[in-house]
Amino acid sequence: MDFLTGFLKGMALSIGAIAPGVSGGTLAVIFGIYERITEAIAHVFRNFKNNVVFFFPIALGGGFGILIFSRLINYLFTDYNIEVKYLFIGLIIGTFPSLFKQANKREFKYTYLIPFIITLGITIIFAFLDNEVINIIPSHNQGMLQLLIYGSIIGFGTIIPGISASFILMYMGAYELVLDSIANINIANLVPMGIGFVFSIIIFAKLISMLFEKAYGYTNYAVLGFAIGSVIPIFPGFNFSLRYLIGLILFIIGLYVSAYLSRYERAK
Repeated sequence: MDFLTGFLKGMALSIGAIAPGVSGGTLAVIFGIYERITEAIAHVFRNFKNNVVFFFPIALGGGFGILIFSRLINYLFTDYNIEVKYLFIGLIIGTFPSLFKQANKREFKYTYLIPFIITLGITIIFAFLDNEVINIIPSHNQGMLQLLIYGSIIGFGTIIPGISASFILMYMGAYELVLDSIANINIANLVPMGIGFVFSIIIFAKLISMLFEKAYGYTNYAVLGFAIGSVIPIFPGFNFSLRYLIGLILFIIGLYVSAYLSRYERAK
């Protein structure tokens, strides 16, 4: 993967960190780089030069994308919510054949369906919580601990496919604060959130990388459950209005693009 490709994929992954209902981990799965990212983060010193060459353009693109697109994403998901969600659903579903092929690359066991059902169930639960606001931590007078937690949630949602960090932050009543801090480059808030993000990414990447090494099939089917389940919370329904028909066209485009990218990545 060359620098420009990595940079553009990093920008795309940044959408998952800030867009409601979208998982950064799912987007990494779409681009066929999920397992490689978790390995690079978890074992950065194992093959330091290659890991840096691989991960640097992705991280740079991700940071740049968050700063550039934070306002745009909020606007699109506010004013063109239906159309954008159909596009993302197409992008996700288009990867399913490639994901199943990848998961069964070594072998298939019926017991692999257990983690698949569990992770699918987790995403369904999150879908039912979609319109609920938990407000565990009030969104005013934020302290260091709260900001660290918000950052760790973004990291968790970025590395775990199918889990939207934005939805979790919405449940906690903190999404607006986080998005505003990013859009306006509020350093006082961004520094502790960044620390929480990095620690969360490292911890979960190490865990997932270990699972890929020790239980490849089970881990891949768990990722599949998350990926398939991620369609449920962002599905906006359907009727025969212009917006939904435009959304259907975008769905078909997204389906084709992600299917093509998935085949291209696996073939390399």
